[in-house]
Amino acid sequence: MFSWELLLDAVVLGTMVGCFYAAVSIGLAISFGMLDVPNVTHPALLVLASYGAWLLGGFEIDPILAGLILMPLFFVLGIALYRVYHETFEKRGSQAAVRGLAFFFGITFIIEVGIIMAFGVDQRTVQAFYIGKSIEILEIRIPMRMIAAFVMALLLSGVLALYFNRTFLGRAIRAVAQDEEALRLMGADPVRIKQWAFGIATAVAALAGALLIIVQPVEPTLDRAYIGRTFCVVVMAGLGSMSGTLVAGIILGVAETIVLTMFGASWAPAISFTLLLIILGVRPQGLFGR
Repeated sequence: MFSWELLLDAVVLGTMVGCFYAAVSIGLAISFGMLDVPNVTHPALLVLASYGAWLLGGFEIDPILAGLILMPLFFVLGIALYRVYHETFEKRGSQAAVRGLAFFFGITFIIEVGIIMAFGVDQRTVQAFYIGKSIEILEIRIPMRMIAAFVMALLLSGVLALYFNRTFLGRAIRAVAQDEEALRLMGADPVRIKQWAFGIATAVAALAGALLIIVQPVEPTLDRAYIGRTFCVVVMAGLGSMSGTLVAGIILGVAETIVLTMFGASWAPAISFTLLLIILGVRPQGLFGR
């Protein structure tokens, strides 16, 4: 039965969930949206970072702080992944993206198997003072773990938007996404810039992975549940748009939560691709694409 109270609850909680979707998608918005690298490994990196946060949790380190600690390590990992991809596929020119898919799928499989071998298939959770608690706003009960994800998503989107718009390297990354040859003529090395950007995208995945284990328990194959959502958010937003990624994430989160509340859990997984088809049908370049 329809209820305005239930609808309001769904919209508020869906906004929180949507910001979380934006946080786990924003690294992909950089690697795939800006650099045109078919980084299907991104969700597996999220799960890997979640397990890293879980390990650091054994030393009583807050999950968000654990994500920040992991970011430099993931930055280096991202640089290494891009160098291998560039030397093996991108440097050879034709069909690099298509052939690179096999490389990134292989890395995904290695990460999944490695996690299973190291930690087994059991779900893992973390502890923090805000996990398991909730607050009531206007008679709407909101889990504090979702508020933590909401706040971090806003901060992450804001910091990255400022970085790409206000710094020299940020503008260079945007430029290499638009016209690599022009950037080369200006004396910059597009490969090094893309390598740096891919490192940032992977470092962002470390923090997003920490948010993932805050929001829900993780297990080695959880990346499969997020590969569709993350690509959906990035494409809906318009490739490479930071603010667009946040808006698209909120749209998806609200839509999923409303469908879940009104029609049941079995309908919710289909909503992401339904929204994607509708938006691309109306605006093929995405909501904020040019």
